[in-house]
Amino acid sequence: QVQLVESGGGLVQAGGSLTLSCAASGRTFSAYAMGWFRQAPGKEREFVARIIRSNRRTTYADSVKGRFTISGDNNAKNTVYLQMSSLEPEDTAVYYCAAVREATLSKNPYDYDYWGQGTQVTVSS
Repeated sequence: QVQLVESGGGLVQAGGSLTLSCAASGRTFSAYAMGWFRQAPGKEREFVARIIRSNRRTTYADSVKGRFTISGDNNAKNTVYLQMSSLEPEDTAVYYCAAVREATLSKNPYDYDYWGQGTQVTVSS
């Protein structure tokens, strides 16, 4: 059974930075890509960023380009990070780590196979 465990959320002032981590574990964890989604109160879950495990190619939502950076560890590629800077109150949400088994360019959360429990990020103005 695959598990994704996020950490690193918290409260930060606008303009500040936070780094989220997501560690994947399981007997035979195999995923094409890992990524981050977020969900604010009353809103749908939205794509934030994704990294393809084999070639480390990254994709970002327009709203976070230039402010957020997704990266993976150099060893087992089972850990991904989301470095967030220049945070804005609009970035306040529960952030979820996700992984997809098969090759896809989808940013639809319904196409992702594995999910973490989420970590709260709150940006105060």
